[in-house]
Parts: sequence; structure tokens; C-alpha cells
Amino acid sequence: MKKIMLTLGIALAQMLVVSAFAQTRGGEADSAGSMAAPSAPATPAEKAAAKAERKVEGAAAAKNEMPQEGESKSAGTARKTTKAERAQARAKRKAETAEALKKGEIQSGEKY
Repeated sequence: MKKIMLTLGIALAQMLVVSAFAQTRGGEADSAGSMAAPSAPATPAEKAAAKAERKVEGAAAAKNEMPQEGESKSAGTARKTTKAERAQARAKRKAETAEALKKGEIQSGEKY
């Protein structure tokens, strides 16, 4: 019984001490003045000017960025094919598949 009361007493004392030290003097949230002084909000013109400046800096940084090891500078561009080229390639693949089916190399419905 004494151990339980001692443990509960220590726990209660810790709870009270934490709440007592959390309070500030005078009920003010920032009595020491540790927070920054409030400033006037930026106008839309100031925001637009800052955005344009960041855009110019970002573009310059992107051009001067050196690629990391094992990373290419750009992903490259996809080769654009015409509709006729795609149709020709599709016909070639279909013919190869039909020939493989006739030879029995693949089964109908089997994914390769």
C-alpha cells in the first residue's frame, strides 16, 4: 500500500509541477518578447514582384544545375511516329505472333 501511494504521489507531483512551470507571468503568451515584431502583410504587387524574381532565379539555377552521378541531365524526348508507322509495326507483330502460333511456340491465350 505504501509503494502504491508513493508512486501515485510522485506522479501527481510531476503533473502539478509541469502545469505550474508551463504558466507564464502576467498571463501573457510572450512576456519576454521572444517573438518577432508583427509586420504589414505584403501587397499583391509585392507578391507578384517577388514571384517574378524567384522564377528568374529558379530558371537560372535549373540551367546551371550539374547532373548527379548516375543521373542523366534530361529524360530525352520520345520519338514521334506516324500513324502509318504504328500500323506497320502492329501488322508485323501480328504476323510474327500468328507464325509462332502455327509453329506451336506459344499457346493461344498465353501472355508473353
